[in-house]
Amino acid sequence: MVLTLSLISTVIVSLISLIGIFTLFINERLLGKILFGLIGFSAGSLIGGAFLHILPEVLEHTQANRTFSYVIAGMVIFFIMEKYFYWRHCHEGKCDVHAFTYLNIIGDGVHNFIDGMLITASFSVSAGLGLVTTTAVILHEIPQELGDFGVLVYGGFSRKKALFFNFISALAAIIGALVSYFIIGAVEGFSNFLLPLTAGGFIYIASSDLIPEIHKEGNFRRSILAFGSFILGLAVMALARVFIPG
Repeated sequence: MVLTLSLISTVIVSLISLIGIFTLFINERLLGKILFGLIGFSAGSLIGGAFLHILPEVLEHTQANRTFSYVIAGMVIFFIMEKYFYWRHCHEGKCDVHAFTYLNIIGDGVHNFIDGMLITASFSVSAGLGLVTTTAVILHEIPQELGDFGVLVYGGFSRKKALFFNFISALAAIIGALVSYFIIGAVEGFSNFLLPLTAGGFIYIASSDLIPEIHKEGNFRRSILAFGSFILGLAVMALARVFIPG
């Protein structure tokens, strides 16, 4: 049952990589507004998922000192991944445009692989935690995959080629789910290591990438809307804590 739910979830996550096709039909201004709202909602859902679901579940089985050490390790790992794999650090012509395009594909693949591992680890604890984790991943993946699609097009890929490579890197989530499933079966307590590690990743992404994007907005009305979407993301995770059984 764990494997089935994990594979279904990671297939859905992988299909989100094809969302770039909607850029062909949506007005650029409208797309920008949708993405801006999603960024706040995604930040709230990631923080809520980490603090209201993943960490409380792990702390029931693991010592706090060990758990939060893994959280810190997760933040460091995601910092390194972002620093050395992602295109956003190639500024002012300091790196080759085609090089960072392929680095972005690799980085996105690694990120998706970890997402797949996290989803399986969550389902191994409970169906409720797996569902919440998958939801948080999906909400983060929507703006991220649109961004990755834009990076590939900017790097010289055709839209069709960009969609293809984005989808291929997204399939790493399925591989991650399978790898995680077999490791969990072979290594006792692996979930209690992986879950706080990736909770640290959730916290890092929300606090260092998404929330700063909201702060860049100078328009007061849009800032209020972004804050509202952030609170809504937190509220959804809080309600999930109440209504989705563990």
